[in-house]
Amino acid sequence: MATQEKVTGPASYFPSIEKKHGEPIEHWMQVLKKAGPLKHMELVTHLKSEHQMGHGHANALVAWYLAQR
Repeated sequence: MATQEKVTGPASYFPSIEKKHGEPIEHWMQVLKKAGPLKHMELVTHLKSEHQMGHGHANALVAWYLAQR
């Protein structure tokens, strides 16, 4: 039997983000890239104010985005 690793960290939010907001994670990575060279909380605020995203989802996306840079 194959065992599945439990997804942890920011990526654990991805299925619910995609379901709730109707866009793939790559879409949100592009949104953050286009936002420019902002700090973590500035990017979180951008997602919350411009895309009506909750704090947890916005924070998870920004954490993932910044870790990939």
